[in-house]
Amino acid sequence: MKKIWDRYSYAILLIILSCLVAFSLSLRFNTEETETFLTITVSEGDSIWKISNQYSSQHSFSNDEFISWVKHHNEIEGDKIFPGEELIIPVNYEVGSMTEYASAAGE
Repeated sequence: MKKIWDRYSYAILLIILSCLVAFSLSLRFNTEETETFLTITVSEGDSIWKISNQYSSQHSFSNDEFISWVKHHNEIEGDKIFPGEELIIPVNYEVGSMTEYASAAGE
């Protein structure tokens, strides 16, 4: 083992260092949006369609896809949601951005 280390120590260290640099650069320059979830409280007059339109700039779904996602993940049957009900919605934020809540958005 000592002979291998003496003979290839620089190559081994170079490979390890290269892997560490590549890993740290991939973390640093990863600018893709990450999908996060937001819990909102339904207000009087809200519908899933209206919420989809309200958050359309913050998700990458079509309205139909958004509605299907919300219904599936919140276990909603039918088209009715009720004031005071809490819903989880998918929202895309870039890392480090602020979260905006639906109850404050309409004010």
